[in-house]
Amino acid sequence: MLKIIFTSTDILRTRVAPAADPVWELILSLHLLQGRRREPLLTEWRRATARTLRMDGAAERFRLLLALNPPRGYFPDFLTPYASKEGFQAGLEAVRGTPLDLLRRDLTRLAEENSLPAPAAALARGEPEVLHHLTDSMAHYHSLAVTPYWSRIQAAVEADRARRARAMLDGGPEGLLASLRPSMRWADGVLEVLDYPDSRELHLGGRGLLLVPSFFCARTPVALLDPTLPPVLVYPVDRLGGLARQSGRGRNPDGSREALAALLGRTRAAVLRAADDGCTTGEVARRLRISAAAASQHTTVLRNAGLLVSHRDRNTVLHTLTPLGRAVLDA
Repeated sequence: MLKIIFTSTDILRTRVAPAADPVWELILSLHLLQGRRREPLLTEWRRATARTLRMDGAAERFRLLLALNPPRGYFPDFLTPYASKEGFQAGLEAVRGTPLDLLRRDLTRLAEENSLPAPAAALARGEPEVLHHLTDSMAHYHSLAVTPYWSRIQAAVEADRARRARAMLDGGPEGLLASLRPSMRWADGVLEVLDYPDSRELHLGGRGLLLVPSFFCARTPVALLDPTLPPVLVYPVDRLGGLARQSGRGRNPDGSREALAALLGRTRAAVLRAADDGCTTGEVARRLRISAAAASQHTTVLRNAGLLVSHRDRNTVLHTLTPLGRAVLDA
């Protein structure tokens, strides 16, 4: 179990990343690609990515990158720099600028449990050409395995952020931390990450915590090993929530609403629109001026049709759009 220890200042400084982190998604997708665990919702992604890499002649190009990211256990902290929250290029630049002592430390630890290829020794010496080769391979892999799915990744993260924002509005920062159930447990100033691969404590010491929702994160949240680095906790989102939002250019809003109402019925179409930014059953009833029982019935029908996904939090159920629901609403 990982125990993250908060002071009152840390609670106030806890926040959620503004968007999907492209470097974290890249690194965690490598772990899923090489791992034995089969994620049903990622079967097609895994198959398509493996096929693309075979066609691309990935054996040599990605040899070092794959070796640095084993499917289980430790992987180097320097591969996911804090600067990546500013964007992919900022993250790659930070990787290229990793201090030599951090390179040596991370790679020495990785080599204790894994066999590394010859370029890893040059990387540990901080040779610029090897660092550039590493970030070039990261960029190329990203273009093949992450970019084609980015709209879906981003939408799933946006749906999760909507849930966290509601938790913050309803319960403040502690409500946000409590909303991370069931993989985490918040009580008495301590956030416990359950089923963590090792047992340790992370004392935030007034620095706060950056929560990073991630599409490719497996079931267990991930934290950096070095306690001196800016504290980050990456956690998995519901992958059903992701699909690209359409720009809406050239659309006829009134015509779209009429077409949607003709397809689903006016009340059910209104329920779907209400769930655009997430809403509870009670809020659906109030917005549409219908009974709670009717709101529950309509959301159940839409959920069974695959248009909504519902998350229960004690006595409240929050409804958000699935990829199919988003597609229907944006069509």
